[in-house]
Amino acid sequence: MKIGLMLLALAGLLGLSACGRSQARISPPHARPLAGRSQHVPTHHLAVVAKPRRKVKTHSTRAHHVKTAGHAPNLEGPLPGMLLIADKDNNRLLLVDQQKRIIWQYPHAGVSTTAGPFLIPDDAFFTPSGNAIIATEEDYHVIREIDVPTGKVIWQYGQPGVPGSGPGYLNGPDDAYWVKGLVTVADIRNCRILVLNGKEQVVRQYGRTGVCAHDPPRAFDAPNGDTPLPQGSMLVSEISGSWVDRLDARGRLVWAMHTPLAYPSDPQMLSNGHILVSDYTLPGRVVELDPKGRIVASFGADAGPNLLNHPSLAIPLPHGLVALNDDWNHRVIIVNMRTQRILWQYGTTGTYGSGPGLLNNPDGIDFLPNTVVGERVMKLLRSRGG
Repeated sequence: MKIGLMLLALAGLLGLSACGRSQARISPPHARPLAGRSQHVPTHHLAVVAKPRRKVKTHSTRAHHVKTAGHAPNLEGPLPGMLLIADKDNNRLLLVDQQKRIIWQYPHAGVSTTAGPFLIPDDAFFTPSGNAIIATEEDYHVIREIDVPTGKVIWQYGQPGVPGSGPGYLNGPDDAYWVKGLVTVADIRNCRILVLNGKEQVVRQYGRTGVCAHDPPRAFDAPNGDTPLPQGSMLVSEISGSWVDRLDARGRLVWAMHTPLAYPSDPQMLSNGHILVSDYTLPGRVVELDPKGRIVASFGADAGPNLLNHPSLAIPLPHGLVALNDDWNHRVIIVNMRTQRILWQYGTTGTYGSGPGLLNNPDGIDFLPNTVVGERVMKLLRSRGG
């Protein structure tokens, strides 16, 4: 789902004057997967170099709550709130503050569930209340709604570990969002966008199951993003062909933009009408596109600290800053696209692990601002002793 709906409400108030979504990293049905990786790139896109993996000593991945007593939110600095990180290859979600403290973690000790293991989370987004998180387990073919205070699964769709296209099945789901009591999800390998209700029923579908072609809204070619917009419209990204499409609230095509990117991932609409989108490749980049698809701002480099290795989602923050997950560099960073500076980083560049300050292929983020909702989440966690 990304950014969460709270972020969408925030983004509607923000503008990125100088700078201005994974998303699914799955190949379309006709593409050859990259050997040995859970992420795949279509063969007609730019050549991909295998990610560097420098192993360090890791700690137990047994998750736990971290005491939040005394962890007052910091109102200053580049992160006026907290970031939810989908730490994909560590099979966990982390809620991290500006001081890089882990405020909450899922799964955590003491939570019993009949929902099965939590594996390879690709994206995770808060619901508007902040009480729950919608998590997408892309390569496990399931999406779940997780209660934040208790960590219990309160809703799910898909058969864990079993891909399919019939009722109750998904095949490579990505970016599940909570929208006005419904959940939207991009079902990549089935080449469709689904809208689900609380009874695990499909109430609406865009694209025809198994028909993978660029003809929105009748057909999509490996859609990996379905970002909800105000008034019920939606941004869809298609891996094959590098398209970003806008649908209105009735599912009709408003426009289709052919982007100058190798692998567009998780587009986000900015308040100035531009699109913020990641290019999931090496070297990768995050760009701001104007309505004509022209790049007006970009972050990324061919070498040095600004080199991005398969970034999959970038989201706007206050003060014109951008947060992004740099997946294969095992880090989440906050950047100023105007000055080309990294202002904040969680994770060690090029080093993966599960110990303090380390990530392993972080594939999704969401921003929980220091607002009434953010304070409510903190109080819920404190009341639970976590």
